[in-house]
Amino acid sequence: MTAAADERFVVEDWFLSRTERANPASALPVWTAGNDAVPLVHGSTYFARLVEVVEALEAGDHLFFTDWRGDPDEKMRPDGPEVAELFSAAARRGVVVKGLVWRSHLDTFAFSEEENRHLGERIEAAGGEVLLDQRVRRGGSHHQKLVVLRHPGRSERDVAFAGGIDLCHSRRDDAEHLGDPQTVRMAKAYGDRPPWHDVQLELRGPVVGALDTTFRERWNDPQSLDAHNPLARLRDRLGHADMLADPLPPQPPDPLPTGPMAVQVLRTYPDIRPGYYFAPRGERTVAHGYTKAVSKARRLIYLEDQYMWSVAVAELFAQAMRRHPELHVVVVVPRHPDVDGPLALPPNMIGRQQAIDLCRAVDPDRLHVFDLENARGTPVYVHAKVCVVDDTWCSVGSDNFNRRSWSHDSELSCAVLDSRRDERAPLDPAGRGHGARVFARDLRLRLWREHLDRAEDGSEDTDLIDPDAAVAAIRDSADTLERWHAGGRTGPRPPGRLRPHRPERISALTKLWARPAYRLMYDPDGRPLRDRLRRQW
Repeated sequence: MTAAADERFVVEDWFLSRTERANPASALPVWTAGNDAVPLVHGSTYFARLVEVVEALEAGDHLFFTDWRGDPDEKMRPDGPEVAELFSAAARRGVVVKGLVWRSHLDTFAFSEEENRHLGERIEAAGGEVLLDQRVRRGGSHHQKLVVLRHPGRSERDVAFAGGIDLCHSRRDDAEHLGDPQTVRMAKAYGDRPPWHDVQLELRGPVVGALDTTFRERWNDPQSLDAHNPLARLRDRLGHADMLADPLPPQPPDPLPTGPMAVQVLRTYPDIRPGYYFAPRGERTVAHGYTKAVSKARRLIYLEDQYMWSVAVAELFAQAMRRHPELHVVVVVPRHPDVDGPLALPPNMIGRQQAIDLCRAVDPDRLHVFDLENARGTPVYVHAKVCVVDDTWCSVGSDNFNRRSWSHDSELSCAVLDSRRDERAPLDPAGRGHGARVFARDLRLRLWREHLDRAEDGSEDTDLIDPDAAVAAIRDSADTLERWHAGGRTGPRPPGRLRPHRPERISALTKLWARPAYRLMYDPDGRPLRDRLRRQW
């Protein structure tokens, strides 16, 4: 077998096939090869890069974006521009600017309806078009965070950004984690300027065409933008809101191959009536992709996640731990939910408690759950959605590890498989012949260096590469910091930012109402009834 044929076999072994994607209605390619991906860790890194490429757009270029929340006055750099200024200036230069932003629940309930509406109004005044998209299940949201920049006739400049970072307040933090000066309201434990940890991908190559297709499928959906919300429909009519999507310019050809990575675009769309034309029974390739990748794990799964909810999702990791007694699962989550209050807090906590308890019941010595703080001891809100399996397959996206993200809301993730094998021992930690890959291992190490206060150049990575040594190192760092806190914080603060995650226990009485609230409102199920009954995604 040639090297190219062998590599294709590896990609097909990890990525979903067309049959496994289970959505023949979509024009999305199964996966693309020849891509380049760069992780942009922290909102400040992503925003600065986005400013650079958007300001270089010229008349006739395309700027398409989707978002869960967009704050028009969010500064992309300390001295600006603001989000609305950046995109409006592009529209005034003749760039085709089109956006789909979730319509959102009312601001009364701590959501972002007005912010999203005002962002659209400012961009439309400059000649762009931004639609408030409510084509979701009742109680659901459009959660995708995507920006696609196309340059017709100059495809070598095409680029897309996908991941967990919204174009809104609180996201522009950096490695010091002192928080964005422009904040959103959060639990008191995070202070007046909540620290924020997040990751976005910068992507080039044919995958940009696939992400362009993802945007166009949503934009061209013929269903009314508020078809599932009569109250929203009435308000939009009274307010003369733009409810009709203008035609998009023709889609340019995919960019030529430019890098060594295969990328598979994974999505969630719920089962909804009337259905999406591009996903008549919904799409659950996020769930299918993780299910396939986690089933291949042998030594180390590393997760960063906002929630880590849902027994249905946790069972996937528990099964992998049962099958493979050498497998460790390392998880970094927020120390506290993002909200306070006797009614909101318990449902937020109970799903994670159930998920952690399920995996710990398999082997408490192989599940390692941490939370994150800055050098001042303030908890850092972990909003990243990252998964690395055996330093081979990895994903970055908008989806959290819960039933809502895997079935109910719209989500977007990119799974990456680098063709370059990493030359640092162990060469093949899982022993499956596929080998560690440069991108996946580098992403994990980059995140761990920051969390452990290690040198950015990798000179202190010796004990972080082998899975067993890496787990021992991260546990030792977290335990040492925990002892320092327990001892009254005397002496120099130990290096590292991770602490063992010890959530508050919930009383039996509180569980009586918190469990149904969690299942119905916080972590609903958007699968077709047949799949629910079969307990399959």
